[in-house]
Amino acid sequence: MSTHENLLGGPAPTHLPDDPEPRELLASGAAPSEVAAKYPASSLAWAQLSDEAFEAGRVVESYAYARTGYHRGLDALRRAGWRGQGPVPFEHEPNRGFLRALHALGRAAQAIGENDEYERCTVFLRDSSPTAADTLG
Repeated sequence: MSTHENLLGGPAPTHLPDDPEPRELLASGAAPSEVAAKYPASSLAWAQLSDEAFEAGRVVESYAYARTGYHRGLDALRRAGWRGQGPVPFEHEPNRGFLRALHALGRAAQAIGENDEYERCTVFLRDSSPTAADTLG
């Protein structure tokens, strides 16, 4: 977590610690299911599984993968000092797995008619990282 003073009065941005192994395996073409099995705490692996399932029309499966990645990310954020609010910058690459899982959860929730969950995820994503909300769509 950053130790600089936030002059706007809100919580300092949370920066998750780097966990390069899952990211490197995924970038090299490893199957997300293999990466998630080897690194089950990797939100990035679960987010990628969710994306693949969604693109294949398996929306309920996408929702389940995204929810797993989201909860794994919340656990990591709390360990990094996050207290339920404040920025989670997309610009910090280790944060992207959580933010992608949050986006995927909202997308899948909307697809299955969970409108309250979709709205909650959309607001949470934008509050956490406007860049992520704009980039992920």
